[in-house]
Amino acid sequence: MSNRPEAVKQFKRIGVVGAGNMGSMMALAFSEIGLDVSIWDAKGDNVDSFAKQIQETKGLKGKIEPFHDVGEFTHSLHGEGGRKLFIFSITHGNPADLVLSQIKQELKRGDIILDGGNEHYRNTERRQKECEEIGVSWIGMGVSGGYQSARHGPSMSPGGDPDALDGVVPLLELYAAKDPKTGLPCVANMGPRGAGHYVKMIHNGIEVGMLSAVCEAWSFLSIGLGLSYDEIGDTFAKWNASGEMRSSYLLEIAADICKTTKTSHGDRRGEGASNIGGYVLDDILDKVVQDDDSSEGTPTWAVMESASRHISAPTVASGLYFRIASGNRAERLKVAQKLSMPTPKPIIGGEEREAMVEKLRRAVYCAFLSSFCQGLEIISRASIDEDWNIDLAKCIQIWRAGCIIQSEYIADMFQPLLSEKENHQLTNMKFLDRVGQELQQNYAAIKDVVIAGTSFDQYLPAISSTLEYMKYVGGTKLPTQFMEAEMDYFGAHSYNKPGVPGEDPGQTAKGSHHYEWKPA
Repeated sequence: MSNRPEAVKQFKRIGVVGAGNMGSMMALAFSEIGLDVSIWDAKGDNVDSFAKQIQETKGLKGKIEPFHDVGEFTHSLHGEGGRKLFIFSITHGNPADLVLSQIKQELKRGDIILDGGNEHYRNTERRQKECEEIGVSWIGMGVSGGYQSARHGPSMSPGGDPDALDGVVPLLELYAAKDPKTGLPCVANMGPRGAGHYVKMIHNGIEVGMLSAVCEAWSFLSIGLGLSYDEIGDTFAKWNASGEMRSSYLLEIAADICKTTKTSHGDRRGEGASNIGGYVLDDILDKVVQDDDSSEGTPTWAVMESASRHISAPTVASGLYFRIASGNRAERLKVAQKLSMPTPKPIIGGEEREAMVEKLRRAVYCAFLSSFCQGLEIISRASIDEDWNIDLAKCIQIWRAGCIIQSEYIADMFQPLLSEKENHQLTNMKFLDRVGQELQQNYAAIKDVVIAGTSFDQYLPAISSTLEYMKYVGGTKLPTQFMEAEMDYFGAHSYNKPGVPGEDPGQTAKGSHHYEWKPA
């Protein structure tokens, strides 16, 4: 772990671009570890709001200076001597290009830009080439954990020029979340070029699968099994306390959400104020818009990568499509009138509620574990394709704290296995005996949950997709035999024959046989 004085001394000041929720929290955190901070935002209101927050914050070691003018902001970093260090915390796409064009003439050889936004890795690689021409290092750095972690220590996945990373990682180690078991920082050099942003992109894909499983479980417990919000909160807290989903961030906050009630004063901004009580959760409409309005691109890109890299990732994809369908509520309401689908109903008959809750716990765990398998397999395949040499065990290390997909049991299972030399470029996590056993021993539980949920019209997109995934990724005789026949019929796509050496199992390549089903 880093030597604090040396890591801070090397840069002395950092320039933060973006004074929104994430950027402002980063500025406070970097000040607390001893750096002076300059901060600028294209939106003057964000700068003004953060300036007031600075005055109310105690314990800052470094000075924080807000700027409205980008030129003055950039110039403020000149006085420290040595190279300038920036961290961007802004929306992906054009905003980063615009800011780069505004500060580019003030950059000099040796300067470093850490792009902490959720950016597409190809954009990152394009900017890296642009900056290399003037001797500046653009580091694509995934930052996970939301604005709370940005304040107290996030999980980070930087990637890019190794020399620049050698200089900046010691500082990031001070800022990063620390694994509560070992004290190790949750940040590491992921590899060259776009590797850092790629890892964060897939992290967010894993996150979508897990998020969907949790919300499906909440509905199953509430409508299906008739538990109160407080009882569901207790259930989530119990799942988070021990067992296969212990220390899972999403379950921790799920318990909080279920138990949070309205008060007469609301939150610190007055949201949720009510004199008649009730739960804050009931104020929230059932639409997730970040994918529909393209303000969040990473889950979409993750699913696109799974397809282009030929990795089956149905838990992740189903979670994304569920969100997309939810986002355009106006369309949904019109479709609802046309389809007249039944709404979820209480699950009646069958076994005791306690037994079904336990089966649901195991089903959610299968979805969590499958999301990890799918994400790690995408990363591994991309690492091979792009020659990044990503260490999958390091991915698990940085996901141990400060991030949304934090899940201790799963991390404890994967990290030692992926640290073994023969697994460094493993492209199928189910080859690991332990992982296969975990999925197999929970198959009956997830199957029962899907059967019960389907019978009573529960929403189970990620959980039911996980069940099918478990069935077909290890299937020895799939009905795709018939699909191959039809493709050969209409397209002369050719096929392999069962039981023929060299063909069965054979390579993933086009077969040599074609039957003339119907002459053209």
